[in-house]
Amino acid sequence: MYPRWLWPAFALPGVVWLLILFVLPFYAVVGVAFGSVDPILLTAVPAWNPLDWNFGWVSEVLTGLEPGGIYWDVFIRTVRYVVLSLAGCILIGYPVAYYISRHASRTKSLLLILLVLPFWISYLMRMLAWINLLSPGGYAERFLSATHINDLLYHLGLVSDPNNYLGGESFTVIVALIYGYIPYFILPLYASLDRIDRSHLEAARDLGASPWRAFLHVTLPLSRTGLLGGAVLITLPMFGDYYTPNIVSGAPTTSMIGNQIDLYFHGGPQPTIGAALTILLSAFLVLLMGYYMWVIHRASRDLPA
Repeated sequence: MYPRWLWPAFALPGVVWLLILFVLPFYAVVGVAFGSVDPILLTAVPAWNPLDWNFGWVSEVLTGLEPGGIYWDVFIRTVRYVVLSLAGCILIGYPVAYYISRHASRTKSLLLILLVLPFWISYLMRMLAWINLLSPGGYAERFLSATHINDLLYHLGLVSDPNNYLGGESFTVIVALIYGYIPYFILPLYASLDRIDRSHLEAARDLGASPWRAFLHVTLPLSRTGLLGGAVLITLPMFGDYYTPNIVSGAPTTSMIGNQIDLYFHGGPQPTIGAALTILLSAFLVLLMGYYMWVIHRASRDLPA
């Protein structure tokens, strides 16, 4: 009754969208990364033809990413910030998602609305709110000084100056990353936990499993795809994040790989280096995304028919 091209045509707007707003811009970055630099104007000269590509800039960046290279410390710092922020999101977000999906029967709608509320406010505005919170004489200093928490953070080595949270503290950057990205982590995890059939838990309890063992052997494995999905959703943008460290720190000691890319593109004379860093960071993230897709494929293959 319908022509064969009708239903595939529904995907055409999405394909055009991806071509114009992703493929073409990304190829422009590739052209800059494998191009050259005008020696007089110090501007990028993209190489659009793959036969004319210059791999010297990418090779230079790879050398800088080796242990002891100029980008090694920044890369390790970025990985450390992302891993610690992801761990914080899991420790905070998993109990929240579990409670909403399993025990918040009457208040579930209200709690979901509260989770969506941060999306109504610009990420930049939410980060700027930390300036008033953590600035000297701000609300955090008044509260933390009264409770001696800042002294505890200082003695634990989490901050180097208990009275200057915005002066290049790694702890501040990690907390800001958790605060900014945790809603994106909780929502897909909640959806995964909410889809778990309660009959599986009842069967585990009937077989003599305690609530803790039922959680470890039933709930946690069945929520693994949602856990990985939320982790991928927040770690991918975290690796390219540069505005969060700029807002809550602004110090070179807390700069991430995204700050280096931004520096070369907007403040440095070598945009080709920034483009090469972007290409290599994208390749690294493709590996993480590939692992996630492999886990999803294996989980779907193991589902009963």
